[in-house]
Parts: sequence; structure tokens; C-alpha cells
Amino acid sequence: MVERAPIWAGLTPEEHEYQYNPQKSVPNFAALRAQRDAPNAAARARLKSHLDIAFGEHALDTLDVFPAARDKAPVHVFIHGGYWRAQDKQNFAFLAEPLVARGICTVIINYALCPAVTLDGVVDSAQRGFEWVVRNIARFGGDPERISLSGHSAGAHLGSAIMATDWAARGIAADSLKAAVLISGIYDPSPAQHTSVNAEIRLTPEIIARHNYEKHPPRRLCPTWIIAGGREPWQFIDQSFRYAHHLRRCGGDPAVIVSPGFNHFDILDQYLDETSELMRAIIAASEASSKTGAAS
Repeated sequence: MVERAPIWAGLTPEEHEYQYNPQKSVPNFAALRAQRDAPNAAARARLKSHLDIAFGEHALDTLDVFPAARDKAPVHVFIHGGYWRAQDKQNFAFLAEPLVARGICTVIINYALCPAVTLDGVVDSAQRGFEWVVRNIARFGGDPERISLSGHSAGAHLGSAIMATDWAARGIAADSLKAAVLISGIYDPSPAQHTSVNAEIRLTPEIIARHNYEKHPPRRLCPTWIIAGGREPWQFIDQSFRYAHHLRRCGGDPAVIVSPGFNHFDILDQYLDETSELMRAIIAASEASSKTGAAS
């Protein structure tokens, strides 16, 4: 069988950058992020929290826990984006506030970033962060048997890595992850190699092959929602459909949502609106985490 050329084959360098570097398709991305600064600061001030808990030796192997008011609370883990080389957990406390208000213990993790490490190190760090949650969240009132996650952009890629991890081999339950919401993700790193971002993330064919989750079968088929913004470039959106097809080929049944009117950056504003498609998916994922053993 002749392998088809990828859909990005034939793009000019400028077109490729537009399709696969979100900062190029949303020139005002910094202003959109800044609009969340006030609600983020307010959430950090109001919420009970346990900040900068170390789960490893790297300086960025840290996480923040925002406990719910009840014991044995469902747990939601958020993994930020930044193309594996930027952003920090401290900028995402805003999403914990509506979740904690619903009785959901919320964990926001950092992870090692390129270029200090390669994508191998990024994935390893995120995996260890999730493993820490499973092993330790009960000390903060969370139920380790009711864990869901969401990840944005590179964080969605890391969420797919967690779904593809052999957790039983690492000594924790194979079904530790009960549900996932993956937002504006990149699941095959291949197109990123041809963007200007690669100067920092330093992808090679070998690294790409190890972390191409459009090809690695998930070890955990849990209820999954895959979301993209309707205003994202089409080839970026297509990554969500390709990954959804991959899950279906592996026996899953993910929900796919293209959210009209949102781009790669302002889609995170939906965490501030309990009626949004994204928050409805997060709430459904948390509810699904209560159903032990359910596979999508």
C-alpha cells in the first residue's frame, strides 16, 4: 500500500506556519490571554490551595491543588498548552474556581519544557505529574478512583500520551483515568517540525515516532470529548478529527465538537462560562469519572 502524503505536503512555508503555529493565525493572542489575568488573580486569591507541590526533580515538576469542600471529591486535572515550550500553571487558576464550586477537586500541573528537555522529557514529566495525582490526591480530599482530565493544545497531546501509557506497568490502576476532554490538540507532532517553533522544541523523526498519538493505540479507552475552535485554521482542526478517527479505529467512541466563533486562544474563556460547550463536556467528564470501569 502506498502511504498518502500528509495534508500539509505542498504548503508554502508561510501557509504551513499559519496552519500549524497558532500564534500566527491569532495575532492578538497575547491580549486574549491578558483578558484572563483578572479572573485568574481573583481565583488565586479566593480559593483554598496547595501550590507548587513537587512531583519530581526538575524545577517545573510541580503542581497546584485546589481542593473541594467535600471529602472523596471527584478530581479534575488540567494540562496547559504552549507548544511544549511555554506557559505556566499559575496562569490557569481561573478554571479551578467554577470546578471547585461544583465540588470538584482541581489539579493544575506544570511539566518540563523545551528546549531544556526534548519532547521525551516533556511527556515523561506530564506522566509523572498524573501518576503523583493518582498516588497522592486522597491526602487533599480527592478520590483517586474518580479522575478526569482536560488539556489544551500541547496539553491535549499530553492528555493523549496519558491515555496511551501502560499505567499497570507503573504500578497504578490501568483505568486510573476515567474521562478526558482534549481541546485544540496536536496529536501527531510531525507538522510542528516544519514550523519556526521547532527551533525550540527540536523535533526529530525518532522523537516524533515515539510521541505520535495518532498512531499509538490508547491503553485506556475512556469517555472522551475532543473539542476545537471553529475559527482555528482548518488543518489545525483536522488534527482533532484525525485523532478521533484513531480512537474509533481502536474501539472508542469519542464526541467531537467544533465550537463556533472561538479561536485557539479564546476557547479557554469557555472555562468561565458554565453553559459553554467546553464546560458541559468537563462536567460530563467529571460525572463519567464516577462510573467505574466505563469504556468509551
